[in-house]
Amino acid sequence: MTTGKDKSGRFGQIFWLTFLVVSLAYAWYSFYAPPNRIAWIDKYSMAKQQAVESDKPIIIFFTGKWCSPCQIMKRQVWADEQVMRIVNDAFIPVEIDVANSDATATLSRFGINSTPTTIITDSDGKVLQHQPGRMNKTEFLELLNQQ
Repeated sequence: MTTGKDKSGRFGQIFWLTFLVVSLAYAWYSFYAPPNRIAWIDKYSMAKQQAVESDKPIIIFFTGKWCSPCQIMKRQVWADEQVMRIVNDAFIPVEIDVANSDATATLSRFGINSTPTTIITDSDGKVLQHQPGRMNKTEFLELLNQQ
């Protein structure tokens, strides 16, 4: 014969185990970003040189591995086929990890104080668009089409 206390103890164990599994799955998903086929450059100076040679604007994505909204953009925006095609064809793409010590000068140059931030510059480095915060695919495509 089982007592009420035995049933509630078992329920509590199952509840907390389920809670733990769901929490871990959510945490993993929050920081998961699928690979994409964007030809990223990780140094602004190199991108600027390529932009001058190709006369293309530069798109800079300031991100961090710990930045959940950045990872959401990587999943929902940057991994999209249409976005990848437009970015690779029309821009010199730069991805800057704000935690990288080599990025300090670029962060200062553009006054970056939050992630994600997306900036579009002309080939001379003049800022054409400055968009802090997470965007969805539609908002991002509108930003690209303003060029």
